[in-house]
Amino acid sequence: MSLKDQLLKAGLIDKDKAAKAEQELRKKEHQKTAKAQKTAQRTGEVLVDEAKVLADKARQAQAERSRELNRVQREQAEQHAIQAQIRQLIDMNKINRAKGEISYQFADANKIKNIYVTDTLQDQLAHGMIALVRFGETYELVPKAVAEKIAQRDPSCVLVQNISSSPTTPEDDPYADYKIPDDLMW
Repeated sequence: MSLKDQLLKAGLIDKDKAAKAEQELRKKEHQKTAKAQKTAQRTGEVLVDEAKVLADKARQAQAERSRELNRVQREQAEQHAIQAQIRQLIDMNKINRAKGEISYQFADANKIKNIYVTDTLQDQLAHGMIALVRFGETYELVPKAVAEKIAQRDPSCVLVQNISSSPTTPEDDPYADYKIPDDLMW
């Protein structure tokens, strides 16, 4: 409870006197501030208004938070755009493997997974002509050029991309005369 309220309650002053005293107090405070400003102008001093300084600091902090939030939102939008590009590349270029009879096994996040491919697709995978990519929970086969575009955007999507190897054998290979059976699986 303020002093004014206590004096009013005790009956020592009335409401008119209290209002007049409050008005005089505000007037003196205003005159004191105006006098300080005039003195500062004459002497070249710069008055520091604490409220303005605090408001400026709050404004700067809000601007910094806004910039950070905008940066995060931009990064998220870019990530969504990249994922959409990858999805589109896979959808437009995936190779049909519906009639696959051979189980092709590969590693994905330290787990062994498998898909069914045809004999031709298995050879193309082994020689690096096509690659195995993952998007979400699905696995698809795409041509080598498409896999390279996907790897530029997100390398973790490309699971199997063998380096092209030529079927030539070195001249000093002691087993060059022996043919590898077609049904040999590792």
